This record gives sequence, C-alpha cells and structure tokens, in this order.
Amino acid sequence: MDAVEGRGPSLGDVAVLAGVSTQTVSRVSMGLDNVRPATRDKVLAAMAQLGYAPNTAARALRYGSFRTIGMIAHGLARTGESRTIEAVVEAARTEGYTVTLIDVENPSSDVVSAAATRLSHQAIDGLVIVRAETVTPDRLALPSRLPVVVSDSRFVGHHPAVGADQVDGARQATAHLLDLGHRTVHHVRGPAGSAPAQLREESWRATLVAAGRPVPAVVPGDWTAGSGYDAGRRLAADPEVTAVFCANDEMAAGVLRALHEAGRAVPGDVSVVGFDGILLAEYLWPPLTTVVQDFGEIGRRLVARLLREVRAGAGGPGADAADGAADDAADDDEGSDLHEVVPVELKVRGSTAPPRA
Repeated sequence: MDAVEGRGPSLGDVAVLAGVSTQTVSRVSMGLDNVRPATRDKVLAAMAQLGYAPNTAARALRYGSFRTIGMIAHGLARTGESRTIEAVVEAARTEGYTVTLIDVENPSSDVVSAAATRLSHQAIDGLVIVRAETVTPDRLALPSRLPVVVSDSRFVGHHPAVGADQVDGARQATAHLLDLGHRTVHHVRGPAGSAPAQLREESWRATLVAAGRPVPAVVPGDWTAGSGYDAGRRLAADPEVTAVFCANDEMAAGVLRALHEAGRAVPGDVSVVGFDGILLAEYLWPPLTTVVQDFGEIGRRLVARLLREVRAGAGGPGADAADGAADDAADDDEGSDLHEVVPVELKVRGSTAPPRA
C-alpha cells in the first residue's frame, strides 16, 4: 500500500497496512506498554515500510502534550546520577512519556540555562534537572512557562524539588558509629561545590557537636574509589581513627582497600559506613554498612511532580486527568515552595562494630 499522492503516510495508512485500529497505532507511536508484542511488531513494520514518522506537533494539538520530558544531568558515570536518571526514565515510560537527555560537562548556571533553552526547542512538556550542583537558583534562566522540577533542595522557592533526606542519612550514619561506642567519627567528604556533599558534611558535624564529641578534620574526596583509597591511606596512618563515615559507597570501597593494605582490620580496628546503597556494597568484604537512597522512589516523585505541573498549566486535554503516578505526589504543598523529601534507610552490615576494648 502506498500513501496518498501529495502527502506523507498517515496514522490511518499505517493502521490499514498493519490491520489494526488507529488507536493501536497511536499507542505504539506514543511508546505505551498496553499493546501486545506481536501487534507492536506489525505496527512498527508497517511504519518502516511506509516511512511513517509521528507528527509531534499534531500530537500536541490533539492530546495537549508532546509526551516528552526533557532532562539535564551531568556526571553520568557517577552512581547517584546514573541511578536517578534510570529511575526518571522508567517512571516516565510508565506514564507513556519519553525522555530527551542533555549531559552537561560543566553544570554552571549559564550552561544549564543554555541546555534548557535547547531542550525547549525540541518539543518537551517539562524539564527535570538532576543535581544542579554549582547552579544557583537566582542565576538560572529558564524558558518562561516551562514546568521544571529539580532534585536539589536549594531550589525551594524557585522550583519544586525532590530529593533524598541527606541530612537524616548522615545523622543516622554518624549516630550509628557513636552508639557502637566510638569516641568520634572521621569523615571522607564529597567534592567541594556539591550540594549533597555539603549537606552530608554539615549533618555529620552537627551530630558530633550535639553529642559533645570532638570534630576531626575532614578528609577531602571526589566521589571516586580512587579518592577514597587516598583518604583511607591517610586515615590508616592515624592509630586514633576507629570509625569513618564516607560520603558515598565508592569512596568507602577505596577506604576498605587502603585499611586492608595497612593492616587495619575492618571492623576490628576501624568501622566504615558509606552512603547511597549501591548494589556492590553488599558484596564488598566485609559487606558495607551504608545509607540506602531509594532512587526508584526519587524518580517516580520527580516525574509525578512534573506531570502535576504540566497538567495544571495545560488547560487542555489531559488537564483534568492527573492520573497514574501524578496522583501519588503530595497534595498539601504546591508550586515552587514544594520540597518532597524521600526517606533513607541505614543498612547495617559487617563493616561496623564496637571498638576494641
């Protein structure tokens, strides 16, 4: 079958060739999951044969949405960022949305603003910014009327924010080591300029001060296992060190190796706690005690909140259908003052124990 002369192939042409309804072709073109695999394959084959490409502009006019979410992130090799991105993509897929991602090398306000403008020209319904880091809310220039959600609490009052409870996580990690009987807790922090690293350090410090314990000098790191290894060698040389809280699991892995090479037993001589809850943490030796972030829940809440913003401002088809994941978002606080905090959990494993008598 050929498309009608003078125009490109239509959704109806694809439906006739595939032997299905136009609604089925529409669901396939929007990436929805409620289509049988065999039927999907027939529709995709018909699209390829006819050279059909969905008209995103027409779809937006018909459904009030492009069904696409823009996302800006950086440091994709890092565990927290990659797992947050994965969670957002999965949550968007469940809602029938695709994700267009821009990875910025330098997350400055100007660079992120430029990336947001580029995405707004690619027909998106809203924007998720993952880990704004060095971006400051007052200098971030975004396209007007574009719904935005940020996984950074510093943006409260500017844009809705969703993130893990960094403060409580660091408090739990530090308090756990103090409760085991350690006199104080040393800290391997994340890179300067990182908002999560700063929050975790501040909470670690506040917990020690509240307990009346000495606050050791911070050992710098950059999230990598290599920086954790260097920090671990410094800490291993100090016989007074009996407990270490690392700002993420990868640095904790480096600390474990450095302590082992220095002959400092874990947890016999030194207890170690990480942060993030990566899958590898359970299989380190000894298995790592860590603060577990629920990245899946973070992704679901980011998408849910963004879709609430999209639908609230749409005023067209779908504006009253705030269903699916969007219904799970909090209803008490609205708009830019919203900050959804996702709880964390301390997972105690074999890397922590009371200090030697």
